[in-house]
Amino acid sequence: MSLLVSIIIPCHNDYMFIMEAFASAVNQTYDNTEIIIVDDGSNAITKQSISKLKHDNLKIITQENQGLSAARNAGIKSSRGQYLLFLDSDDYFETTFLEKAVPILQKNNNVGVVTCYCRRFREGKTIDIFKPAGGDITNFLFKTSSLATTLIRRECFNVVGMYDEKMKNGYEDWEFYIRLTQKWNVHVIREVLYNYRQSDSSMRLNALRNHDKNIKAYIFKKHEKLYKLHFDKFIHYFLSEQESLNSNIERQRKKIDFKLGELILKPFRAIKRLFMKINN
Repeated sequence: MSLLVSIIIPCHNDYMFIMEAFASAVNQTYDNTEIIIVDDGSNAITKQSISKLKHDNLKIITQENQGLSAARNAGIKSSRGQYLLFLDSDDYFETTFLEKAVPILQKNNNVGVVTCYCRRFREGKTIDIFKPAGGDITNFLFKTSSLATTLIRRECFNVVGMYDEKMKNGYEDWEFYIRLTQKWNVHVIREVLYNYRQSDSSMRLNALRNHDKNIKAYIFKKHEKLYKLHFDKFIHYFLSEQESLNSNIERQRKKIDFKLGELILKPFRAIKRLFMKINN
């Protein structure tokens, strides 16, 4: 019999999309799953939507709103599977993801996570295709190189711990992968098997709005010893960031200069057109 996979779906007020996410879990072609929905302090209409979900092996956990990390951790603690699949409640997997991902973990002990290519979309229209690099810690030092919604060995959580519940404004998955990829690799299935709904409330955009430099400072401090080991890469990263910032400032300055010039010249151009009309 195939190994049990626990599909963990944290949900907070996603009443419009939870049905689609749940359906993508139920319809996986892999034949041995349990589904755990963590209602993280959702509103009444979302609770009503969740109550309508039916599956032979479904567990619903209800808690006060504690954030995504705490919701995922609650799902982990209640799960029984040797492998855990994380799915956001406003996104969905293609039905063959687990069928293709599970054998990779079974055959490769050095792989702790299996991810895939991702279609980002808004209102049904594709925005782009995200192709994470995966790999080891060198690809995760300064950015995440995996989706947050992936298949992970339970052993990984036993060894490196769970998601950091202090991180409520994004990047909690990146911080977790920093710990994980020091011991295991992340494998990427080079196929679009995940669909990420881009919305104004997405955690990724919230991280940007909440000044990601503050979140990065927290991560760098937490893993100070690791970054000291990679001090040359750390310096290169900050120099590159500064160069990028300077380039952005220069581009903005040129835009402002251009707009200011256009504003100053506008009345003179209007006078010129008026004289041309009179002369004609």
